[in-house]
Amino acid sequence: NPGGSVKDRLALGMIEWAEKNDLLKPGQTVVEASSGNTGIGLATVCAARGYPLVVVMSESFSIERRKLMRFLGAKVVLTNPAHKGTGMVIKAKELADKHGWYWPDQFTNEANAWIHSITTGPEISDAFKAEGKELDHFFTAYGTGGTLKGVGEWLRNNSPGTKIHVCEPNNSPMLYSEIKTTYPPDEKPAKSFEVAHPVWRPHLLQGWAADFIPMLVSKAVDTGYVDQLHHTDGKKAMQVAKDLATKEGIFSGTSGGGVLSSALEFAATLPEGSN
Repeated sequence: NPGGSVKDRLALGMIEWAEKNDLLKPGQTVVEASSGNTGIGLATVCAARGYPLVVVMSESFSIERRKLMRFLGAKVVLTNPAHKGTGMVIKAKELADKHGWYWPDQFTNEANAWIHSITTGPEISDAFKAEGKELDHFFTAYGTGGTLKGVGEWLRNNSPGTKIHVCEPNNSPMLYSEIKTTYPPDEKPAKSFEVAHPVWRPHLLQGWAADFIPMLVSKAVDTGYVDQLHHTDGKKAMQVAKDLATKEGIFSGTSGGGVLSSALEFAATLPEGSN
């Protein structure tokens, strides 16, 4: 992951998929809505392949991510934080329609999940097999749904005994509410999509839960890829992320800290020898 997160995989997967299916032309501008990590991943891929990149990002997300994307050659368009994650998506589509840019739409793009089903999932399984162990529990946040759906598909088909645990912010329990996001017929943003999910609240876990449930997440839930939900405290996530950096030398950010904090709490309840 040269850009520093698992989102590098979906960035490469979506661009390669678009190239293979003639959706992206040489030199065509790519535009995407991102809280940061997908934007950074796309910036690395687009820089290497010669595509101009425009990233639409809410002004509430970290300045450091903006700087990284711009350093990699991307242009960053900031949106009003009051318009939340949905506002970023709508703006990205608006720019794509106006200028003829390619919009991968990571929240609905099946290539996002596909890349994890052929890389992340098998790699996790192989790592445990190399140690002669079975994977009992897998923890992930849901974000766009790509990791959840892709790895979930791999585990169900190749490691059916593995329980899949999904984390979401404890003050924004959208999956727990079982209230689904209503999508327009073409699954793209529309006026009805501008209304935030009724239980969504601002939280500290950037990139974990936008103000809607992405299509890929809904598909993963409906397919049965979620065995247990966990509700993660943002402050604990930040502390665990700091501990990972200072005690283990692993720089993961709040996403990794959040998933690990929930996994550690759950692990404390398990019998010895569980994986």
